[in-house]
Amino acid sequence: MAQLNVNIGSLALKNPVMTASGTFGYGEEFADFIDISQIGGIIVKGTTLHHREGNPYPRMAETPMGMLNAVGLQNKGAEYFVNEIYPRIKDIDTNMIVNVSGSAIEDYVRTAEIINELDHIPAIELNISCPNVKQGGMAFGVTCTGAAEVVKAVRSVYKKTLIVKLSPNVTDITEIARAAEANGADSVSLINTLLGMAIDAERRRPILSTVTGGMSGAAVKPIALRMVWQVYKSVKIPIIGLGGISNWKDAVEFMLAGATAIQIGTANFIDPTITLKVRDGINDYLDRHGYNSAHDIIGALEV
Repeated sequence: MAQLNVNIGSLALKNPVMTASGTFGYGEEFADFIDISQIGGIIVKGTTLHHREGNPYPRMAETPMGMLNAVGLQNKGAEYFVNEIYPRIKDIDTNMIVNVSGSAIEDYVRTAEIINELDHIPAIELNISCPNVKQGGMAFGVTCTGAAEVVKAVRSVYKKTLIVKLSPNVTDITEIARAAEANGADSVSLINTLLGMAIDAERRRPILSTVTGGMSGAAVKPIALRMVWQVYKSVKIPIIGLGGISNWKDAVEFMLAGATAIQIGTANFIDPTITLKVRDGINDYLDRHGYNSAHDIIGALEV
């Protein structure tokens, strides 16, 4: 077998396969299907400082080769996570990572401070695609200034591995990646969902209660792959690639484009065992091509 272990800064992963936030619950939900400790990292659902009910229904819609979601970060808040969820997941033998979201910089900072105190959470993933309520609702991650401010503020209080999840809804994602890197990110993950919408033609109404939502699934893969390749050429920190990964071949393509690790999202809804199938497929690919380590294919695309 090839060596599958990779590193995201000081964070050691037993293999490059991770799960995307919001598609894998808190990990426990998939324990009946696979040995979840065999996944390189599990990024739990988005956590905010305070309880959030999320958006009104309907908030999900199927699309060709994908789905739209407008769940709205429904969760019971950081303190609930600490008191109720953390005790149940802290001893799972893999990297349990918390996706942190907020609507103001102060919310991000306080949530990061709370998670920083949890010994068995080695990293957070900062979701900067959230709307900044103090700036008229524009997402933090769509401007260099907005991204820089929130990353710098969180970096000042968070002492472990800081992953910043980038929005694709921008003109030049490399600028945002460089801003995150310059302000203390240990890694960037990309891409978050693309803004889309669905219409019920018979009713002449939008399907989602919020009209627009985040598109994910196989259809977004070419865009995500392009953005990972562009960011790989622009930053020195490790990249975690995601967006439409449905099998081992997709995962290998992201690694060739420059991703050190990958996340699987929407495909978990289709096949709850997909993570370990992708892990085994990466290993088989490395063996067939005579590679000794997963590191050998990171950024190995020949252009």
